[in-house]
Amino acid sequence: MSPIQLVAFDMAGTTVRDTGEVEHCFLAAAAATGLSADRAQVKAMMGWSKKRVFETLWQQQIGRDHGDFETRVNQSFAEFRDRLETHYRTQPVEPTPGCLETFAELKSRGVLVALTTGFYREVTNIILSRLGWDAGLDGPYVGDINGVIQASVTPSEIYGSEGRPSPYMIQKAMYQLGVKDPQAVIAVGDTPADLAAGINAHCGWSVGVTSGSHSRSQLESCPHHALIDALPELIALIDGL
Repeated sequence: MSPIQLVAFDMAGTTVRDTGEVEHCFLAAAAATGLSADRAQVKAMMGWSKKRVFETLWQQQIGRDHGDFETRVNQSFAEFRDRLETHYRTQPVEPTPGCLETFAELKSRGVLVALTTGFYREVTNIILSRLGWDAGLDGPYVGDINGVIQASVTPSEIYGSEGRPSPYMIQKAMYQLGVKDPQAVIAVGDTPADLAAGINAHCGWSVGVTSGSHSRSQLESCPHHALIDALPELIALIDGL
């Protein structure tokens, strides 16, 4: 295996503390717009492009061929966006335990850090700004090794806004940062969709974090290379490669 050149981390639940706020925003938006959804359904789709979640739920409720399908999807998504952006603008935004220390250790080793997410660009920018992680990023959201992160990729920058479990966000980060070998990349996330994206991108390792939205038992059944309980354990994993 090639030496690790890049780690592509998920955001909410992996590098950004989330205690169910995103799920709450989904459920509240669904209730406000007449969409049937329960927490288990929403949790199973965590990590997906957020609009795709509403498309899936409305398809289950009325069918994609219904004349109001697009309108209802857009209404629910707009309600969700308003609630989510308000939350991240007004409530505390914090890294997960050990996140910054892990970033710093990777930086000291010359390993690049990219953030991928199911969030769309606007709310991602709010989070990056609140955390100060946007420092040094240029227009295409790419920076050098001196920044906290070196790249930020959202479904908004992918054709068709296609997010996980497709590999495209990881592959875009690789392209932007000049990393050619997927075996030199580790993908890290807290959802089945995160793990699937890493597998689909042929990353050297697709690693699940059990301290986010899904437990160890929930992630164990998904294809993966390793599970860790907290981000600092990633360094020991890399040392053992």
